[in-house]
Amino acid sequence: MSIDPIDIPIGEPQVREAAKRLAPWAHVTPVITSRTLDSRAGCAVHLKCENLQRVGAFKFRGAMNALLQLDDEAKGRGVVTHSSGNHGQALALAGSLLGIPVTVVVPRTAPAIKQAAMTGYGATIRLCEPTLAAREAAVAEEIAEKGLTLIHPFDYWDVIAGQATAAWELLDQAGPLDAVVVPVGGGGLISGTAIAVKARSPQTLVIGVEPERADDARRSLISGKVEPSGDPHTIADGLRTSLGERPFAVISRLVDRIETASEAGIVDALRFLWERLKIVVEPSSAVVVAPLLERRLDLEGRRVGAILSGGNVDLGPFFDAMAARWL
Repeated sequence: MSIDPIDIPIGEPQVREAAKRLAPWAHVTPVITSRTLDSRAGCAVHLKCENLQRVGAFKFRGAMNALLQLDDEAKGRGVVTHSSGNHGQALALAGSLLGIPVTVVVPRTAPAIKQAAMTGYGATIRLCEPTLAAREAAVAEEIAEKGLTLIHPFDYWDVIAGQATAAWELLDQAGPLDAVVVPVGGGGLISGTAIAVKARSPQTLVIGVEPERADDARRSLISGKVEPSGDPHTIADGLRTSLGERPFAVISRLVDRIETASEAGIVDALRFLWERLKIVVEPSSAVVVAPLLERRLDLEGRRVGAILSGGNVDLGPFFDAMAARWL
């Protein structure tokens, strides 16, 4: 799966256009700082809170940017995607706002709370077996039978351009940065971030972080081709998927390096963010904070941006435990 022949058709003009296109729809999420975090990390950290974006994740940016560029015929037929979480919710909400029918192919093992969120936004859910082959087969059937347009969660240029607007805003809000740290799953966020950051500030480092147990991006850069993630066992469930070809084409050219975070480090960072910064984020967001707290990125004394990708956490077990103890 070589990425050499793939051109990168988006750059600064497309990111600017996406930001303008999204302005009436997406939140400009806040950037927060913490003296405690700076002290532990040894650098000035600026956290971009995409957990406060619509549907609780950066995914809304890419989904809405993609739908806004469909022609009227495609909008009328509707769109399809496969997702077990944030992208499905984002596409469902964007479709609801624009009056575009949305079908989401969802693994039958996906949490009921996430399925309910998608249907709550008006999407049609089609369940499938929890394998990539089953997802792709179900999507292909929907396209063949209904003429739906596939809006891929990350391997889609309009989605990548939309995700790039998070980093674009971060640079406006935080000012010059020495590095931007981003979680890596399918690669839509980090590839968009790299395009935005390198267009405006070529000297700024773009660093991806992924779980040690789901280190397919690191392995892919070493081998020069997309390496499958398999079925990694990590608490950062949003980062278990393999890289897309288009994101990898960007990552291999514009991302400076990929680092990893241990499961213990992710949990420690998650607890730190919840307890000390008082913000609810999901483990996939905490992945970028873990190596900062452990000072493993060689960024001491620098100005660093870090994108907290989302905050969709199932708090049901927590509240059930509280109720069982106190009620």
